[in-house]
Amino acid sequence: MNFMKRISLLIVFISLFFNSCIPFRTLNSTTNINPKESFIIGNNAHRKFSAKVTNTSFTSITIWKCPIEVGKHSPITLNQSTTIKVKVEKNTALKIENDSEEKVSIQLKVSGDIGLSMGYQKND
Repeated sequence: MNFMKRISLLIVFISLFFNSCIPFRTLNSTTNINPKESFIIGNNAHRKFSAKVTNTSFTSITIWKCPIEVGKHSPITLNQSTTIKVKVEKNTALKIENDSEEKVSIQLKVSGDIGLSMGYQKND
């Protein structure tokens, strides 16, 4: 093989390798949140990410952006059977709050930085 064919073949293999890793940069989950609790994703140092959230329950939920330093802002009310895509800034958590007396279920599809902490918290 001549040099140009080797280089072309190498470029093809490298691009196939990197393209095959792209699907692993997403996280899919069905998550249940107990009454008066919240599910928090990204309460650690991280790069930006986006989350597609679908409320599959009969009860509304509230989504907050919470910088990991302190506070919360940008509330979004998500009614039953609705979906929203939220872009989350660097070092900001997404808090999905269930203030109802019923358990709720959500579907999550997270892309971008997926090295995110996840956990539950009692509501204030």
